[in-house]
Amino acid sequence: MVVAIQRRNLRDFDWLLALLAIGIVAFGTFQIRNAQPTQGFWIKQLIGLGIGLVAMLAVAFTDYRKLLNAAPAFYIFGLLLLIIVLIPGIGLKINGNRGWIKVPGLGQFQPSEFVKVTTAMMLARYFGKHRQSVLSVKEAAIGGLILGLPIALILLEPDVGSVITYMPILLVVLFLSAIRMRLVVAAVALSVIAIPAAYWVGVKTHLVKNYQQERINVILDPENADKRKFGYHTWQSILTVGEGGLLGAHGSSDQSQSSLKYLPEPHTDFIFAVTAEHTGFVGCIMVLIAYVILLSRLISGARRASDRMGMLVIMAVVGGLAFQVFVNIGMTLGILPVIGVPLPLMSAGLASLIATFIAIGFAISVQLRRFVN
Repeated sequence: MVVAIQRRNLRDFDWLLALLAIGIVAFGTFQIRNAQPTQGFWIKQLIGLGIGLVAMLAVAFTDYRKLLNAAPAFYIFGLLLLIIVLIPGIGLKINGNRGWIKVPGLGQFQPSEFVKVTTAMMLARYFGKHRQSVLSVKEAAIGGLILGLPIALILLEPDVGSVITYMPILLVVLFLSAIRMRLVVAAVALSVIAIPAAYWVGVKTHLVKNYQQERINVILDPENADKRKFGYHTWQSILTVGEGGLLGAHGSSDQSQSSLKYLPEPHTDFIFAVTAEHTGFVGCIMVLIAYVILLSRLISGARRASDRMGMLVIMAVVGGLAFQVFVNIGMTLGILPVIGVPLPLMSAGLASLIATFIAIGFAISVQLRRFVN
């Protein structure tokens, strides 16, 4: 009996999904080495890949329903991490944000990336109950509260970029939970009014910092942007992408835009620009195809899920990953402001990498148990 279960697990294991994720990380690690050849970021990325694979397999071969039943405990643990990171002396302050915890031997760990997974679990558990009617306003408000607690703590760091990546998680879950269309229309109309109003209030009250305003102005009026100050990141990224041409620059990697330090944060925020420089348009298209296939596999797994909780947790992951890919590449190409959103699986960063593999492990766990009632 045990042998039969093990054979079924190996047969139903989504090898393509796992291999795609590993392949994207391996390719990204090579680009991290191109971006920072004298640093050890690529070695740490390989260590993160090893940890991530162990975490993925542990989650994949655990019944996801047991994990989702324990979602409140994971969620509270995540909130505690976000509180701990705010304590001076424990939380590390980098680029004005206190959002990291020092991990001996591995560098910095960013709890907000891990908490995305625990928040998605909590939302899936709450909205995954069997329902026969559309979502009520009260239920939607509780979902907003579940998301709002970690967002409030992250804003205290402050890390606006991370906060923005949380939003699609709730939006996808609400949409798939039969929310009333009139609420959707009202929310869209309110956003059209509230977002510009909130920005105006933020500017007047100085909650929106000067550099944040300038980064938005760079996108709205690129011709008049100061390319040596607030427009520097965007302008250097565009130059780096253009340097790659069709098949990539053929010169020495030591003489590239990124390795010569013209491009800021080439191993994290602008890893896609480094990819464009070294592999050209063709390489970028191949990367995008890999992401499309990976997201398609996740969506297929959600469609085959045996219950709503499994479907919702996968689709929450899909929403979060797709949004991050869109925002990061938009930053790289100069069509979106620079807000420090990493490219999933490719950007250097232990927390983001491990959290993504845990999410993929959930998707595989759901698929392995799709025939179980």
